[in-house]
Amino acid sequence: MANAIPKPIRDIWDAWSIRTTLIFSLSLQMFLIFFAPQRKRTSRKVLLSLIWSAYLLADWAANFAAGQISDSQGDDPEPGEPKKNNKLLAFWVPFLLLHLGGPDTITALALEDNELWLRHLLGLAFQAIATVYVFLQSLPNDLWKPILLVSVTGVIKYVERTLALYLASLDKFKDSMIQRPDPGPNYAKLMEEYAAKKVMKMPTQIIKIEEPEKDPKAGAKVKPDDLTELNILQYAYKYFNIFKGLVVDLIFTFQQRAESKRFFSELKAGEALRILEVELNFIYEALYTKAEILHNLIGVIFRFIALGCLIAALRIFQYTEKKDYGGFDVGLTYALLIGGIALDCIALVMFCLSDWTFVRLRKMKDEVDDPDTNFDKFLNWILGAKGLKTAKYRCFSANDKTCHEVNNKLNWFDKIIKPILIFLRLKKEEESVKKDRKDKTCHEVLNTFFMVRRWSEYVHAHNLLEYCLWITPKRIHHTKGFIHMSIDWFIAFFRIGYVFKAIGKAIAFCFHGVKQAVHFVYKWFDNKISLLCKNKNWLKEDYIRSWIYWTFFLAHLLGYLIRKFMDFFGIQAQLEEVIFTSSDRLTLDLWEHIFGEVLKKSRFADDSESAMRVSSARGDWSLRDIQGEERETEKKREKLLRYVMEMDYDQSLLVWHIATELLYQSEHGTEESHSDREFSKILSDYMMYLMMMQPTLMSAVVGIGKIRFRDTCEEAKRFFDRRHIEYRDIKKASEAILSVTAPAKAEPIDVKGDRSKSVLFDGSMLAKELKGLKELPELKDGLKKAKGEAYMWEVVSKVWVELLSYAATKCGAIEHAAQLSKGGELISFVWLLMAHFGLGDQFQINQGDARAKLVIGK
Repeated sequence: MANAIPKPIRDIWDAWSIRTTLIFSLSLQMFLIFFAPQRKRTSRKVLLSLIWSAYLLADWAANFAAGQISDSQGDDPEPGEPKKNNKLLAFWVPFLLLHLGGPDTITALALEDNELWLRHLLGLAFQAIATVYVFLQSLPNDLWKPILLVSVTGVIKYVERTLALYLASLDKFKDSMIQRPDPGPNYAKLMEEYAAKKVMKMPTQIIKIEEPEKDPKAGAKVKPDDLTELNILQYAYKYFNIFKGLVVDLIFTFQQRAESKRFFSELKAGEALRILEVELNFIYEALYTKAEILHNLIGVIFRFIALGCLIAALRIFQYTEKKDYGGFDVGLTYALLIGGIALDCIALVMFCLSDWTFVRLRKMKDEVDDPDTNFDKFLNWILGAKGLKTAKYRCFSANDKTCHEVNNKLNWFDKIIKPILIFLRLKKEEESVKKDRKDKTCHEVLNTFFMVRRWSEYVHAHNLLEYCLWITPKRIHHTKGFIHMSIDWFIAFFRIGYVFKAIGKAIAFCFHGVKQAVHFVYKWFDNKISLLCKNKNWLKEDYIRSWIYWTFFLAHLLGYLIRKFMDFFGIQAQLEEVIFTSSDRLTLDLWEHIFGEVLKKSRFADDSESAMRVSSARGDWSLRDIQGEERETEKKREKLLRYVMEMDYDQSLLVWHIATELLYQSEHGTEESHSDREFSKILSDYMMYLMMMQPTLMSAVVGIGKIRFRDTCEEAKRFFDRRHIEYRDIKKASEAILSVTAPAKAEPIDVKGDRSKSVLFDGSMLAKELKGLKELPELKDGLKKAKGEAYMWEVVSKVWVELLSYAATKCGAIEHAAQLSKGGELISFVWLLMAHFGLGDQFQINQGDARAKLVIGK
């Protein structure tokens, strides 16, 4: 019987399968240790897909190679193969155990992987058995000492990974935070004493002493005047140990609520952002890496034991006689040993520079006003490179092109010249920042170096009208790093951009020409068929056309099957997300706006009930704060409230999104209104991105949002086709939607019914109502039109903060934790911020321990 695989190919496979897989396994380990930490810094699909592939292939490659080596043991060496080569193969198996332990930077790809810790424990047992089996099969073996040493390292690594998965599993994670059982005061003893005193006819009563609901240190200073980078880490670690219970839905006490609320109320917005990003980074590393296993005394000891064993194995192998082994196999063995040592050294460097190391090296001061020691200053100097950085960006200009040119110049200065000047003259740093912050046309954009970021620092955007018009979203802040600016300079200097533009125009011209030619050929062919059938009576036109139809139908069928295939595997959705989603840097100004609104709302949350009431607001609080007591103002307020109080959350979200976009395209910003206008646009597009592109995260509030979005898109496309509005002309499209007028009693739902969930013209009506805010009586007296427009955008931006805050508290904590491994989301920062302010349903213990006291006397 003939073999399906030719003998030469089988010979190559037998000779190189094990060696190639070993090299591949080592390469995957190198890739993961460097690139796995980047997944918390980016949401780019390409990089996340590569990490996902490497994570899955790493375990497969190690298990496959171990099986191949195990199967080859006991076989006689092939002709020309060194006699003791099988002894060397046995030395490779412990390295596979080492690779299965994985790098420190990734233990779980997703939260669900932590629940599979028992599978990894069984894998450890079977892999250890396989290692022992191969070792025994190779005896007597001169390499038994390095085999045992590398096996010890492999077992340590694999146990670390399994233990990290076990501790990060949700049940164990929750158990680790549950305090010791508290039986409370001895009720039976108190009642017995009370009954005894009554029998003795002594005047006795029981009084209850309530524990006051306040911070016992309410009068003390809670933080230093200026928080250093080390202070940021220490406070973040403190609140991480308290609030990591949010991930598993633990309930917190009122003392924890009061302390956290008081501390965050004293913070500036930038300080709060820095603490929150470090705190979320601690949560990420606790759930997805070996950080919590390694950063203790036992973890450090075993880490040095593992590294020492690898170095000792290398030295022993170095002095072992190698004439009976193949030259390539000896080189591969050296590569495995040196590669293992290099991986451990890289992990050791990452360990030393980790946030966990700094908070373990220096505990928090007893008094906040204690001066920094020299050691504190040294740690702050190191941490300065990891701190949050910002760059100035001019957001408002009458000419967009001029605005971008100015920003490119600013970027060159900020990224190259300015850091050097600040380094030489440190005292002028604060003055330059204050001067930039006074300029209302500029915003501070987060601009931390990519390799030291703790999250992506991006806010994503998706826009309904742009999606319908096939417009790729554009960034508001066109920030670029030094490398990007260098590439742009290279392209501009060598006129490469003109070449690409010319190629693009040529392709577009060719495509248009082919389209016209196909249309012409179709018309010509159609006419010829008609004429031919008239001249030739024996030809049946219907048959010919049917034959042509079925010929082209096969091509259409193929296209239909391709589309179905793409839909089934989610490829179409992924492509749409890439094409119709943009990523813009978060500005410090937007964060200050969000922080200010949440802080203001938190002042009305005195207890659990009021906290839940405040966190459940989704625009109504801001709308009720509209200025004025006039009847006209009251009517306007009531009309606007209908768009949040009488609608489901997802419907309200779409309506406000459409209204915001219509206003943004039809109302030109002024210097006074441009900040709130920009905040409204960013948050509106961001919430639409969350609803459509992150449905799992928004599952608790999104409802039938996807159905409403699709129905609205279909109505918008039909409307644009009817009005002959060309694609990519969003300003004309917005004006056309706003031009549709309707009687006061003709609501869209009255005309269309409830079958279609489209809210296109509901958004148009809301936009017209919001324009009316500029004409309120309270704004006419002594105020210019620009002030009225600024007030309108102020109201809209506040409503969007409430809509974002509502979604943040209602979304599940597990979904927030899952986003940390995909670059992080702004909504997760808002969720944690609101928890620190005591907003939400996590604080359900309103009272402390009520202590009963037995009082004897008159």
